[in-house]
This record gives sequence, C-alpha cells and structure tokens, in this order.
Amino acid sequence: MFSFESLDVYQLSLEFAKEIVKTTFYMPRGYFSLVDQLRRASTSISLNIAEGSGRYAKGEKRQFYSIAKGSTYECVPLVSLFKDLGLFSSEQTDNFKETLQRIAKMLTKLVQSVS
Repeated sequence: MFSFESLDVYQLSLEFAKEIVKTTFYMPRGYFSLVDQLRRASTSISLNIAEGSGRYAKGEKRQFYSIAKGSTYECVPLVSLFKDLGLFSSEQTDNFKETLQRIAKMLTKLVQSVS
C-alpha cells in the first residue's frame, strides 16, 4: 500500500470522483465538454494528492496539495451549472457540494501539516 492510500482525504476524493463518473455516465452527448471537464477536475483531486505524497521537498508537496484544492474548487461551479441545466437534482448538488467542502477543509489541513 502507498502511504497516500491511507489518507482520509484521498479516500474521500476518490469516492467523489467515482460518484461523478457514475452520475454523468448517461448524460446527453450535447454536454460532453462539461461532463469531461467535471470528470477531469474531480479525478485531478486524488491524482494530485497521490503525486504530492511522492515528492520529497515540502514545497513540492504543498504545491501538489494546493493544486488538488484548486481542482476541488473548480468542481463547485461545475456542479452548480449541472444543477442549473437540470442535469443534477438539488439533492445530488447538495451532496456533491458537501463532499467538496469536506475535501477542501481536509486539504487545507494537509497543506498546513507540510509547513
């Protein structure tokens, strides 16, 4: 097992990405670019956590964890847009945003722990 796999924030971000993929799997083709952007942003969170954990320099670790946090924030307006377009229900949107908020808080703590 890699050390990052035991991080709660990694596990939560991976679950979030899985839910996004499942939820967007049957979206209409006309929304392909938005679906692709949301999927890439959601997977970027766990990918950057993993990559950051493999870095030795504290500055590099912080940079990758900060990029993961940026990807988390990138997902927020996309989730809102999906709701506004009628692609996500209010309940799905609330759940996704709650998860994103949890991830952001955990990433803030992770960045601070590297300082």
